[in-house]
Amino acid sequence: MGRTLKVDGRLRPVDLARGHGLSTQAVRNYEAAGILPSAGRTAHGYRTYTPLHAQALRAFLALVPGHGHQAAAAIMRAVNRGATEEALRLVDESHAQVVDDRRTLEAVEAAVGDLEPLVQRPGDVFVGPLARRLGIRPATLRTWERAGLVRPRRDPQTGYRVYGAADVRDALLAHQLRRGGYLLEQIAPVIAQVRSAGGVAPLESMLRDWRARLSARSRAMLAGAAALDAYLDSAAQPLRCAACPPPGAARSR
Repeated sequence: MGRTLKVDGRLRPVDLARGHGLSTQAVRNYEAAGILPSAGRTAHGYRTYTPLHAQALRAFLALVPGHGHQAAAAIMRAVNRGATEEALRLVDESHAQVVDDRRTLEAVEAAVGDLEPLVQRPGDVFVGPLARRLGIRPATLRTWERAGLVRPRRDPQTGYRVYGAADVRDALLAHQLRRGGYLLEQIAPVIAQVRSAGGVAPLESMLRDWRARLSARSRAMLAGAAALDAYLDSAAQPLRCAACPPPGAARSR
């Protein structure tokens, strides 16, 4: 859709809202947040929008499923103030996060591929060394213990927590699943089932869902990229009035 502005091509807030299943207040909020370019005003002070505003709104709504509301808003704000390179950097960061999430998923799949008791590694039996191995704080391990994710025994002589091979395995699984975005209350029953069932069946459904969500996000990013590219193309075109001749047209005397 071009940017040639015509009197009959102006859109009211309600026109823009209805076309996208939104409220007029949402449209005004998006404009105030910089997600849409600033609206024009009538002689009476009413907002008027153009096809370019509609394209901006379509781009934003297409970006949200793949990038999330906050990142999509930041991308649109950057475009609308002319900071295209910043907008593209934000897009790249979202793609990099998906790549990292896929690597994390692969790591989880590898971790649960073999749930046999691990060979105890020297130094992994106490809180500090195990926390360092996982790259987390000792307090995090204690939080996981309260949530039932790990169940270390206590040394009868010192009272220190001692992590056996199965505890290390559970901690590794918990760490990977937390990186995948799962909450402690979601992880606890999975680990409990793994302990009781002794197999990977409880995790298979979760991993399939995780992979499906990543695939859906990647597809959504493709749709968002197409809408953003169309908006960038239109936003780069100079404004021209309806009465002006098209570029290159011969001038009449």
